[in-house]
Parts: sequence; structure tokens; C-alpha cells
Amino acid sequence: MKAPIFVENSRVPVWLSKLAPIEINAITLGFVVFARGELSERTRRHETIHFVQYKELLFIGFIFVYLFDFLWCALVKRKGFTRDSYLAISFEQEAWDCDDYINYLDIRTPYAWWKNYRLGGDDEG
Repeated sequence: MKAPIFVENSRVPVWLSKLAPIEINAITLGFVVFARGELSERTRRHETIHFVQYKELLFIGFIFVYLFDFLWCALVKRKGFTRDSYLAISFEQEAWDCDDYINYLDIRTPYAWWKNYRLGGDDEG
């Protein structure tokens, strides 16, 4: 599998953190992963999962679904513009649940974020 381009020691996450409700240490934007410092292997796997999700939705679809999921969590599920809303995004659920597994991307089924993770997270609130 082709991997994203990793750019370590970047200022991009610092700048984007000023706009986001969370502190961003690494972010995947299309084919490129920007990180504040050096990336651990776990963070590389996490961001590579996002890269695969981007490719599944032809990049622009990822952005629309990600924003919809975040707004759904923030407004409909009433989690607010918080880390809880971020963690409830289906893309993030998959990446956080599976970034510990070294071979996850070798066994991952397409659209796993859609098949295995619930919009807005597991809680009923």
C-alpha cells in the first residue's frame, strides 16, 4: 500500500490548532501528514488510517463526511465543540481503536469506519 508523505517538525498543526477545538499534534491533509515533532510509529499508523479513509472517499468526500460527523456530534448529540465530538467522529473512532495494531491496514476491510463505527459514538446522549 502506498503511504502518505510525512512532514515532521511542521508549523501547520500549530496554526490549525488555533482554529480547532483541540490541540493538533498531527493531521492528514490528503496525501500529506503534517506533524509538530517527530512521529511515533503508532501516530504514523493512525494518520495512515486517515490517508486510506481519504482515498476511499476520493479526498473531498472525506472532508464532507468528517465535518458532518463532527457537527452531528457537536450539535445533535449535544457534545459541543469539544474533544468529545472529535473522538466521536467515525473516522477518528476507527483510527484511535486500531492504531495499536501493527498489521491493521493489511487486514482492514474497505469502509471499516462506516461498517464498524456509529455516527456520534457509542453513547446514547
